[in-house]
Amino acid sequence: MTIKDTILKLQEELRRYNYEYYVLDNASISDFDFDQKLKELQDLENAHPEFKDANSPTQRVGGAVTKNFETVVHDHRMYSLDNSYSKSDLQDWESRLKKTIEGNISYVCELKYDGASISITYENGALVKAVTRGDGFQGDNVTANIKTIPTVPLKLKGDYPAKFDIRGEIVLPFKGFEKLNNERIALGEEPYRNPRNTASGSLKLQDSSEVAKRPLECLLYNITGRKLDIKSQDESLDLARNWGFNVPDTAKLCVSIDEVFDFINEWDEKRKELPYETDGVVVKVNDLDQQEMLGFTAKAPRWAMAYKFKAERVSTKLESITYQVGRTGAITPVANLKAVELAGTVVRRASLHNADQIEKLDIRIGDEVFVEKGGEIIPKIISVDLTKRAIESVSLVYISNCPECHTPLTRAEGEAQHYCPNYNGCQPQVIGRIQHFISRKAMDIDGLGGETVALLVEEGLISNYADLYTLKKEQILPLERMADKSAENLISGIEASKEIPFERVLFALGIRFVGETVAKKLAKHYINIEALSVSTVDDLVAVDEIGVRIAESVVDFFGSVENVRVLDCLKSAGLQFELSQEKLSGLSSKLEGLSFVISGVFESVSRPELKELVEKNGGKIVGSLSSKTNYLIAGEKMGPSKLQKADKLNITLLKEVEFLDMIK
Repeated sequence: MTIKDTILKLQEELRRYNYEYYVLDNASISDFDFDQKLKELQDLENAHPEFKDANSPTQRVGGAVTKNFETVVHDHRMYSLDNSYSKSDLQDWESRLKKTIEGNISYVCELKYDGASISITYENGALVKAVTRGDGFQGDNVTANIKTIPTVPLKLKGDYPAKFDIRGEIVLPFKGFEKLNNERIALGEEPYRNPRNTASGSLKLQDSSEVAKRPLECLLYNITGRKLDIKSQDESLDLARNWGFNVPDTAKLCVSIDEVFDFINEWDEKRKELPYETDGVVVKVNDLDQQEMLGFTAKAPRWAMAYKFKAERVSTKLESITYQVGRTGAITPVANLKAVELAGTVVRRASLHNADQIEKLDIRIGDEVFVEKGGEIIPKIISVDLTKRAIESVSLVYISNCPECHTPLTRAEGEAQHYCPNYNGCQPQVIGRIQHFISRKAMDIDGLGGETVALLVEEGLISNYADLYTLKKEQILPLERMADKSAENLISGIEASKEIPFERVLFALGIRFVGETVAKKLAKHYINIEALSVSTVDDLVAVDEIGVRIAESVVDFFGSVENVRVLDCLKSAGLQFELSQEKLSGLSSKLEGLSFVISGVFESVSRPELKELVEKNGGKIVGSLSSKTNYLIAGEKMGPSKLQKADKLNITLLKEVEFLDMIK
């Protein structure tokens, strides 16, 4: 046997032993023998570097040091899940499903693991990339760290697709968390607060050998890719297990919503026996064709719903209330609490939202209050323990002036929030707008963070986001914690942001009610900032899905002399205030004024691609058939009742190829 053959044989054996030990929990070799084989492989690879493999079992010990984690765009977006907190929520969800899907719907129930989301890419059976969830569109490349986790296969076995992504959660089991904390306490260090945050923080450690020391696990649950020839979610879980992935065996196929409820009831009790944290159940439509027909909202798949177990609740004392000013001038009251342990973290503050919420709770300083975590993430006050209220307590009077600039607050009719109207003179608003401007989904300015923005404003170096583009390196070098290289990176990041496309620049401006989706619609409709800036409320309302509230906000923004001055500075700096030729070339008005419903499964293009084609050509996608619908684009497996309704309403039916011919 040649040296190369020996190395390949040892690699294959060690992968199998690793899978048996960490995934199957059924070791066929002693720890000593495993270590001896691993050392033999390490020695051979070191002596013959020409045969080294990036996915060899020897790489699990780590050693790579990553100073800056590269930002990577996901090949397939990582969506969030809609949450439900009652069984009636799930029943309402099923009713919505049945408006689109005819016939039987089966579900796969999986436990909702409380860890750090990850997307791992495999090509030809080898791990090539691991990326954190990030904002769903892009995340951090943490491949070197993920490779150290024993339950992540570096090479697959069996008959797998040429390329696919698999999604899951990186978790830290309770035993491993306790062991880590015992070690820290023995060294006189502060123990970690909870397993989830520790797992998440582990992925961003710069030295992968340090990650290798942490007993992390990877639990996988979703395969994503193109033309994978997989028919259902339960089939995909079985395939993933066969390929060597650590897929929990707790998932169950349910043929009715009643069986889903049985699963939830069972695991609401049994979850306490699990070796890691879980906070609910994820219910997915099993049939992948049905999933495709249901599609996605702007944030979540319509074919999945997370049922959250009832949150833990504790009581503590309300010590004071402070008021925060947001970038739009909105005032948010914050409850300052006596520190209390809740769901693995120490809680000291909770949002009270607005004056109406304070009045509804009749909350007072010194009250004993009940606190729980909304979705087990954000602390919120549920109620007051009136049996412990002091006799001398007095009702709270909501503030009338801004806590920062002392300007009298305003509250529009029909709105719950109070606002500080001092748009340009209230420092938290100024800082907040610039922080929004530089954020990842907006201008994504590398080297510039929220704390630095606050420092730049406080030092008088900037007073609006246009001032960023006049900054010089020598101005920022004297700032606290600002080294020469950091200053260079900041200036380079600002310069690079001039290439950010128009729709993201529009979102970055921070116009009230103009989020990412609205910014894209306005950019596509108006093409450039000049056309948008002179539009009237009536003009704007005529744009698809733009309501009066958004329209009035846009008109108010461009009606401000100061805003126009800042925009002129941004234009002079060279920012993109017009759709690129590349995006313009894909636009047409062939379908202007026409509305479409998409139903069924398609061969040459996916449903999201069809939707994009309709919108790029000026058409409108609607959710259901009505007398105002012009066309029904019909794919395979479309329900007969939809066909009957289209016929009854005299709606024109288009096959996939007919629609594609229509927009040529």
